[in-house]
Formats: sequence, C-alpha cells, structure tokens
Amino acid sequence: MQTMSRQDFLQRTAMAGAAFLLSSLEGFALSTGQKKIKVGIIGCGSVSGQYLPHLSKSTFVEVVSCCDIIYERAQHRAKEFNIPASFPHIDPFLAGPQFDLMLTLTDMQEHGRLNKQALLAGRNVWSEKPLANTYREGRELLDLAQQKHLRIWGAPAVVNSPQFAFMSKAIREGKLGKISSAHAHYGHLGPGWSAFFYEKGGGSLPDLGVYNLATLTGLLGPARQVMAMTSIVTPERTVDNKGKIKVEAEDNAMVLMEHGDGVISHVQCGFNYFDPYGHEGKGQQSHTISVWGTKGNMGLVGYDWAPFGVDLATTDAETPVRYVEDPGTYVWQQGASVIAESMVNGTEPLIAAEHALHVLEIIEAARTSGRNGQKIQLQSTFKWPVV
Repeated sequence: MQTMSRQDFLQRTAMAGAAFLLSSLEGFALSTGQKKIKVGIIGCGSVSGQYLPHLSKSTFVEVVSCCDIIYERAQHRAKEFNIPASFPHIDPFLAGPQFDLMLTLTDMQEHGRLNKQALLAGRNVWSEKPLANTYREGRELLDLAQQKHLRIWGAPAVVNSPQFAFMSKAIREGKLGKISSAHAHYGHLGPGWSAFFYEKGGGSLPDLGVYNLATLTGLLGPARQVMAMTSIVTPERTVDNKGKIKVEAEDNAMVLMEHGDGVISHVQCGFNYFDPYGHEGKGQQSHTISVWGTKGNMGLVGYDWAPFGVDLATTDAETPVRYVEDPGTYVWQQGASVIAESMVNGTEPLIAAEHALHVLEIIEAARTSGRNGQKIQLQSTFKWPVV
C-alpha cells in the first residue's frame, strides 16, 4: 500500500471534506495522530469483568467513562479500574467526557437500540454479540454508520486466533483436498445469573452458536442457504435476578449451512449440555470444530473462543499431528483492544461488521427455518477469505 505523510494526506482530503477521515481507519489515524483511543463502556456486569482487566493492559486504550442502569455496578467498575467518570444512563454518558469508541456490554436485547444511539451521537461502536436483534436492525445500523462516516464492529473475534489462521491457511493451501463438510458444537447447562439469556431476543444461538457460526463461515465462506431445527428443552429456569422464569428463546439448536461448491456444515448449540470440562472447557482435548476433505481432516482442540490447538491428519501423514499449541495468545475479550489498535495504526482489522451481520442473518434464518421447516436463502455476504 502506498503511504503518504500526514500533511500530504490532510491536503489531499481537505477538498473531499471530513467524511472520509472517520469512515477510513487510515484517515482516522492520519488526521488525529492519536496514540490511544478513548473508550466509553456501557454495561458493567459480568462481561465487563472480563473486558476491563484486558483493556487496562492495552497500550492503545484509555477508558474514560462507564455506564450501567444499575448505577452501583458502574461506580464499582469506575473505582476498581480508575475510570474517571461513571453514569446511570446512556444520555448523560454520551453527553459526558468525549470518547471515540463505545463498548456495548449490556444484555443482548439492548444492543441494537444502544448501538444506534451511540452512532447518532457520533461514536464508533464495538458491540458484544449480537450486533443487533434482527438482520434488518443490523443492516440499518451498518447503513447508519456509513451515513455518519463512522464504524461499527461486532463480536465474536474468533477470526483473530492463531488456530483460526492455521486452519484457514491449511484449507487454502489444499492440505485437506476438496472440502466437503464441517461440524461445530458449543454448549453448557446455561447461565444462572440473568434472565435475558432465556427471554425473547436471547437464546443459545446468539449467545453460544454465534461463535461456531462465525468460525465456520470464516473458514468455509459465507453461507448461501440455511435449514435448522430449534427447541426448548427446559421450559422453566430459576435465575438470580428474577427467580423462576418461563423460557421463551431456544435453548437447543441444530443448524445446517450450505456454503457453495458442495460444502455443507453443521452447528449445534444449547443450554442443556452437561460438559465435564465446565463452561470454559479447560483441559478439554476433544474437537469442538472438525473439517473434512478428500485428502485430510482437522479438528480444533477446545472451544473456538478459547482454543488450545489444531489436530491435522492427511493422506500423506495419517497419524494426526497437533499444531498451534498456544492457549494464551488469543482471548475472546480482545476484540475491542484489537479495534483500538487498528484505529491508532490506521489498519483494517480481520473482524468485519459485514461478517457479524452475516452471522446475525444466519441466526434469524435458523429460527425461521425452525418454525416453518423450510430452507432459507440468505442475502448477506462478507469479504472472504478472512485470512
């Protein structure tokens, strides 16, 4: 890529206006010269307890404010991580100390509404999964971001792991021959701390299956068609914040995807899976993602959001060999710090909003197929291969 000085860049873009500066990460970096991205966090519950320790170690991030409707949680995080300002509502939060990037870590049902409000207020957004509650809402968010010359990204960040990169490279180099199929699974007995996982707009697909859907489409390409079955295995749950509740969203799902060129993949996820390795899968040696081809197969050891390695067997070396035994380089909560680094350096991250939107459409299509038993054609796509 041809480079230019900051002065040359500003001279060339002066006549084009300021729009390009924000919509292009290179433009943002050249125009601001920032060494750190100012970040505001909305949602100070359990997920923030994973994000904030990671962000506090990033040389590209300065957390300037936090917000939670349960104000005590925001105050607690502010004190715990030396965050200068805290707020009980998004309105004063957005009107408070200026920041470049909002991190949305709230209940998933609120993501679309809050992300839209941030974009309207001129903030870039990193959102935990899902980006929105429906494909249409997600598409509108991307369109709004483009109109406002802003950027929005959505978790998960699975494409950043070295294990994903290895698997993608093996496929592209033909080590598995012609790819035919793949399988992925992720499940546990379900969260007990909040009702939103089981309420309308929640479910095992946007909470768990989203990881596998992002990984398989990242490896095999955008899905073209989807068929699925979904169900509720446990109709009532007892959770910390609301006691006994009725389960409204699927807690069990099986999703088939067709990727073109004969490639078919399958994802299963649910909140009724006993796992002897627990929620995080520590110590697990089995494959949670498997890819098959005419000359070989490979399996991801551990979950794709916390991978331990990749086992590869081919017609030339039939005994599986383990590669990328690196359990620590990638962590699932690194998406926002990766985005901040990209904003500082003016480089595009591997994580793409279009990919998150595609996964959101798959989730919605799976639910539709589960209701009517039909194969659903997809509209969205994303730049592929990712790596």
